[in-house]
Amino acid sequence: MNAVRYYSRSGNTRLVADAIADAIHVKAVSVDQSDAPLSEKADVLFIGGALYAYGLDKHLKTYLASLDPAKVGKAVIFSTSWISRHSIDLIRNALASKGIAVAPETFYVKNKANKEQLQKAREFALKEV
Repeated sequence: MNAVRYYSRSGNTRLVADAIADAIHVKAVSVDQSDAPLSEKADVLFIGGALYAYGLDKHLKTYLASLDPAKVGKAVIFSTSWISRHSIDLIRNALASKGIAVAPETFYVKNKANKEQLQKAREFALKEV
């Protein structure tokens, strides 16, 4: 099983999450939804978020802290932002502190993803599963 989890305030990260989920035939789930916790082991967990006031949103922080390392084979990070890629480092550090393996490759979109970038997100997802 593979899974896509994300948090998005503006909808930009959700666009990328939905493209990734579409490519691997799963549903993208926001981390603040009741069905966000992993019910079974995810071979690959795509996890995404953005930078808000130079940090991660509390919903994403809480979700990352709650992850059970036994339920994640590897994590793959994606992000969108208007400013920088720093959210990738913050997500990577949170996952690593839990002992969760993180793929070296990440996917990032500055600003709102266009059709071409969403296609690249789909291709990225297929390479990671």
